[in-house]
Amino acid sequence: MTITTETDRLHLARAIELAERGAGSVRPNPLVGAVIVRDDEVLGEGWHERYGGHHAEVNAIEACGEADLNGATLFVSLEPCCHDGKTPPCTQAIIDAGIGRVVVASDDPTEKASGRGLGILRDEGIDVLVADGELAVRARLLNQPFRKHARVGRPWILFKSAMTLDGKVATRAGDSQWISSEESRLLAHEWRASVDAVIVGIGTALADDPQLTARPEGVFAEPARQPRRVVFDSLARLPIGSQLLAAADQVPLTVVVSRAAARVDTDALEAAGAQVLVATGENEPARVRSALDQLGADGITCALLEGGPHLAGAFLDAGEIDEIRLFLAPLLLGGRTARDPLEGEGVERISEALRALTFECDRVGEDLLISARLREW
Repeated sequence: MTITTETDRLHLARAIELAERGAGSVRPNPLVGAVIVRDDEVLGEGWHERYGGHHAEVNAIEACGEADLNGATLFVSLEPCCHDGKTPPCTQAIIDAGIGRVVVASDDPTEKASGRGLGILRDEGIDVLVADGELAVRARLLNQPFRKHARVGRPWILFKSAMTLDGKVATRAGDSQWISSEESRLLAHEWRASVDAVIVGIGTALADDPQLTARPEGVFAEPARQPRRVVFDSLARLPIGSQLLAAADQVPLTVVVSRAAARVDTDALEAAGAQVLVATGENEPARVRSALDQLGADGITCALLEGGPHLAGAFLDAGEIDEIRLFLAPLLLGGRTARDPLEGEGVERISEALRALTFECDRVGEDLLISARLREW
């Protein structure tokens, strides 16, 4: 059964809005918001505020205080959990509260849930409705990293790059600093702070000797949470004296190598504080998927891919780019050998091209930010 009234839609939209307040505080858990209503009066609201804390449904129930919830309606952005984890199952809290109706915006695709929670509620005589249309899409988009990780075990990948008007990310000599504006670079630091990991290739690591830390308020700011730094380095060439290894005891560093890497070099990386993962497979796209499987198993649910072009092309060929954000700067480079943002094998025909599901454009400083969502999980 789906939603039919405008009142239901308004309350469910409010639950989705509340869910967004948990952004950055609940991973690897999903963002969830909840609203409890009876006789058109909102009795309580809540959202999942922090990992390990009460879920949205329990926070909403507690916000109702001494109000009688018998027959009330719970609007929730995600299917209530039905298993014991860091907290008891929300389905039992809903049943114990006497709530008579539950309106859900999206399913929970995890093996422990996937419709089980809704079935338990129905078995207890609770009327359960599931949204469709725009609200369902909004709720699913809110938790794309959670949904992808639950379904395939790999992190959701956001590819970020900065390019010129002629589509170049570096000159023929390899110079790329800086194509984008300062405002764009600060925004990119905010994106770093919002993900579990930042990924680059060994070419970028050798050329730039980056820190890959998140500094969203400026160069000297240190946010409370730093993403894991990940370098795809098939032959273990990352210098022991690099900035990445120098900070490995403070900010986790993972180096992804292939079986071709020399043992003496991988041992040196581990001795310097890096985690070393060996990616297997017959080609680069296969090794990308192998690495992402291992990162996903290690708890990485979302990552920012910052390139360079060779690695980005391998991710595209592997089908592992879920969203793209490109800064388009008012510059022209020219040059046959200037670098493009994506290399790899690509496709042979336009008809084989991956078409974006959404396409948006915004102004950031002197740049245009082009955003495209490629997949929905």
